[in-house]
Amino acid sequence: MGAYKYIREAFEKQYKERGQDYRNKLIQWRTEGAIVRVERPINVARARTLGYKAKIGYVVVRIRVDKGRRRRRTPMGGRKARHNYLLVQPDLSHQAIGEQRVNRRFPNLEVLNSYWVGEDGTHKYFEVIMVDSSKNGISSMAKQVASRKKRVYRGLTAQGRKARALL
Repeated sequence: MGAYKYIREAFEKQYKERGQDYRNKLIQWRTEGAIVRVERPINVARARTLGYKAKIGYVVVRIRVDKGRRRRRTPMGGRKARHNYLLVQPDLSHQAIGEQRVNRRFPNLEVLNSYWVGEDGTHKYFEVIMVDSSKNGISSMAKQVASRKKRVYRGLTAQGRKARALL
């Protein structure tokens, strides 16, 4: 077995046991902002399979997204019966919503991919791998991906393809 398989198994074991280290991580993440740029990925094995490299031009961002069904906006144009429903099931998953929020926050970077890193009672946490196409150190594949502008909004990431398949 390779080293990344052991890393992946350790990460899965840590999540299943919900040990003190994992809970402390979640408590710290809760106190931080909703979108935080991190130094290195939490789950290195998963990040590497999705295209991350420890080079200039690759950025990892952690995003916090609220769990559960999403609330509908308050009705405009009168309080009619057809407007009176509270919760709506969106077309996008929590992960796809998180990718779009991160892309709005960092408009000069393109989203390469994202993966789940944890959840608690009220939030889900994802890490989003982003690429800066203007840097020289990135690979040609990542440069090709980054040349497609705003690919998150068109469903061109792995998570977006799942959402697009449902439509």
